[in-house]
Amino acid sequence: MQTDFEWFKVKMYHLTGIDLSLYKESQMKRRLNSLRMKRGITSFKNYYESMLQSKELLEECLDRMTINVTEFYRNRSRWEILDKFLIPKIRETSASMNVWSAACSTGEEPYTLSIILSKHFKCSEFNIWATDIDKQALTLASNGKYSKQALKSFLNQEREQFFVKEGSDYLIKDDYKSPIVFQKHNLLADPVNHKFDLIVCRNVLIYFTDNAKQMIYQKFSRALKPGGILFVGSTEQIFNPETYQLKSIESFFYEKLK
Repeated sequence: MQTDFEWFKVKMYHLTGIDLSLYKESQMKRRLNSLRMKRGITSFKNYYESMLQSKELLEECLDRMTINVTEFYRNRSRWEILDKFLIPKIRETSASMNVWSAACSTGEEPYTLSIILSKHFKCSEFNIWATDIDKQALTLASNGKYSKQALKSFLNQEREQFFVKEGSDYLIKDDYKSPIVFQKHNLLADPVNHKFDLIVCRNVLIYFTDNAKQMIYQKFSRALKPGGILFVGSTEQIFNPETYQLKSIESFFYEKLK
């Protein structure tokens, strides 16, 4: 017999295109249960029916379903490896770079990428496709405005170099914003029609089932140019990377086999 939550997963897939069966159920059910109970709704069936009547409820649920945990230079030592060793290696053989920031959330990751790439290329020589399933997160990302607390990983001189102060907030400078295109994209369901020198997807895959991870790794592999690099999060080591035509070149960095 189908449970209340199983019924909800099917309905939400038809409504939003998000397949909750590909997320770890215990984590996702706990996240949505707390939100449903906060709203005083007694079942997932009633919750779904309430969302059909309330755009606010639906957007709140979608925000909870999608994972928006990010920061500038998260695990900075990993970014320094990208900056000091891996991008210069690509620069030796390429006059430009095509980059995908997958599940980019509110934009800290693609802006970090843009700042780093601008040390090695002119802004016209690289582009970053920054995607997420959450439209609200993408709106915040495209605005490029952050609180001082969000910029805690920057030194004062870096903050002045990359941002313009606007009231109590900080706005990313146009030089670092212009190479980025933000676009809604379902990592699990939507196709990818580009080839990339670098794909960055960090601290997202831990929420997916093993089956979903395999699908995503295959997608990343197909989207990488030979010799291209995949950069994952510090808890997302890929076991048997050769399954995906990848090889480990540094901790949490994988190169597409030629």
